[in-house]
Order: sequence, then structure tokens, then C-alpha cells
Amino acid sequence: MTGSIDPLAGAAGPPVGRIGVLRTTHEVDVNMNINNAPFETTEGRAGHASEAPAKEPAKATPAYEQIKRYVVKRITEGDWKPGGLIPSETELVKEFGVARMTVSRALRELTAERVLTRVQGSGTFVAPQRYESTVLEIRNIADEIAARGHRHLAHVLALEPSEDPQALDALGLAAGPAFHSRIVHSEEGEPIQYEDRYVNPKVFPEYLQQDFTVETPNHYMVRLAPIQRAEFRIYAQKPDAHVRRHLLMEIGEPCLLLWRRTWVGEAVATSVQLWHPASRFHLAGNV
Repeated sequence: MTGSIDPLAGAAGPPVGRIGVLRTTHEVDVNMNINNAPFETTEGRAGHASEAPAKEPAKATPAYEQIKRYVVKRITEGDWKPGGLIPSETELVKEFGVARMTVSRALRELTAERVLTRVQGSGTFVAPQRYESTVLEIRNIADEIAARGHRHLAHVLALEPSEDPQALDALGLAAGPAFHSRIVHSEEGEPIQYEDRYVNPKVFPEYLQQDFTVETPNHYMVRLAPIQRAEFRIYAQKPDAHVRRHLLMEIGEPCLLLWRRTWVGEAVATSVQLWHPASRFHLAGNV
């Protein structure tokens, strides 16, 4: 009995010496959409002048784009791990039934987007998880504190679903809930960061089940899924009374506020505000 499997369905066999490869052939047809549902065509309607004009057929997703989405999906779902070897071009050509140049274009573009890395003579690997900016490198606060030889402590104030409309908009979600966490990070018992984070449940569905006194949200998320893109802004701003109390700040004392939003694949993964007492914290970077 034969059948076809949607390459975006995420099914895979167990890895044997490398990242697993699906053994059922995936047909990538220019007349098929991403879910392998046939697009309407006008074939066979010519010569029937009495019929209403046929609708213009929908444009098919290019085969190389389908392969790119498949690769990103396998990575974001955790099937292919950072640093792991992915199937070769030859294997992907057999899997999808396309020309080698189509697979080569997909992998080349993903390499340019830093989703993959290619090593001549060795193969193509999932890129290591890292985020760099031309002006600022964002690090896990627990790692920064440990690098100074100090003790990090996290106090979780909230870990809950949220219907906040501004958060849903920032995450690109049409409907809620989003996941919401509020955590105070301390160094040697002194609070230095108030983290107010919203998370896309489609990207991190088990976020609310985590113990963030053991592992920070930043570390948890970059461990599971590579960041493809990020944007951030830095403000000098006075906190509200709630944030001020938790950071043990004087009335009128300003904060350094870092707002950051990151993407995993094509989805916004998280939007976070990081509040720091200006008297106890500074941001540094190299240009």
C-alpha cells in the first residue's frame, strides 16, 4: 500500500548516526499547495464559450520555499538539534522528488539566513543558537551573574495565560491566550532586573510548565529553538510603583528599560520588557 506524506507534517523516523530522514517520498509539485491540496486549474475548459470565465488559478508555493519551510519546521519542533547534521542534498532530492538545484537553492538561502551552516566535505548542519547585534549582545542574566562569581536568584511573581490585547498584537496572534511571566532576578540577594515577558504558545507550548527558578526563560527558549531575528529598543524611564517596589528602588529613580522581540522561523516567539535600576546596572557593547 502506497501513500504520500506532507513534508510539513513533522513525521520522522528515529535518527541513525545523523538526523533522521523520512523514508516516504514527498512529491513537491508546482500544482500543489503547501498542504498538498491541488489548486484549481482551467484545463479542459477551453472551447466552452457558454461557460462563465474560469477563475485565475492560485499561485503555487515554489518548491524551494516548501523545502525551506520543512527544514525550519523540523528545527523549531526540536526534531533537528543545533549543531546536528541534516540530510544531504542527495537524500532531500530523493525525499521530495525535485531537481538538485531546487534543494541546493533552499539550503543556500537558509545558510544565508543563518538557520544552517555548511562545511565543505562534512555536510550541512543546524546553526548554533546565538543572537548578536552590531551594538549589543544579549546574554542570559544568570550567565552574566555567574561570570562575575556571584549567585543568581529568580523569584517568579506570575506564570499564567493572558489575553492582554497589546501582547497579542506584539506576538502577531489573532486570538489568545498568550503566556505571561513576571520574574525578578537578583545578584547576591539584590534585585537587578524585573522581567515582564509574553510568549507565543504556538512556539513554546510547554512554557507554563517550566520551573524558572532553576532555568531562566531566556535559557529555556534558546535551548529549544534557534532565534532567526530580533529587534530591541533601550529607554531611560521611571518604573511604576509595582516594578519600583520589587527592584527596591527610591521614588523618582530611573530605570534602563530594554524592550526586545524575537522570531523563531516566521513566528514572533516572545516580547519582553527588562527593567534595570540605573544605579545598579549598565549595558555595554562593542561597535
